[in-house]
Amino acid sequence: MAISTGSGSGQVNANINVTPMIDVMLVLLIIFMIVAPMLEAGFKATMPSAANVEKAPEGKEEITLGLDAGGNYFVNKKEMTKEQAEADLTAKYANRTSDKILFFKADMNLKYKKVQEAIEVGRRAGARVLMAITERTGGLMGDDKKKGK
Repeated sequence: MAISTGSGSGQVNANINVTPMIDVMLVLLIIFMIVAPMLEAGFKATMPSAANVEKAPEGKEEITLGLDAGGNYFVNKKEMTKEQAEADLTAKYANRTSDKILFFKADMNLKYKKVQEAIEVGRRAGARVLMAITERTGGLMGDDKKKGK
């Protein structure tokens, strides 16, 4: 599309008209602004089941944080308040130079809010890796298959 400058020289303007491109970008921006919050609001997580897991007895050096059905905290099977548990975990992780793993157990009927609070306690205390502990509900894995158990 040529634009006349009125000088009569007949030169063509070689500039790109970016107005349609800006219009399209603004429409896409509006669409993403509307759709993005709707994607986050509908997030649902499916927790893994533990039907076929290997047996792994708890080790002596492992640190375990547990929550019972009432939401009470336990550090290595010793009942504590939330604040005591955080202080105890902080002391335990302060002495470690590596292997800052927290093994986490929680009653399956707890609300997720309580579980999330306990996870945050572990993170603030210094745990770098969180491992969820589940009960073995069935199936054969590893050495059990070989032995026929």
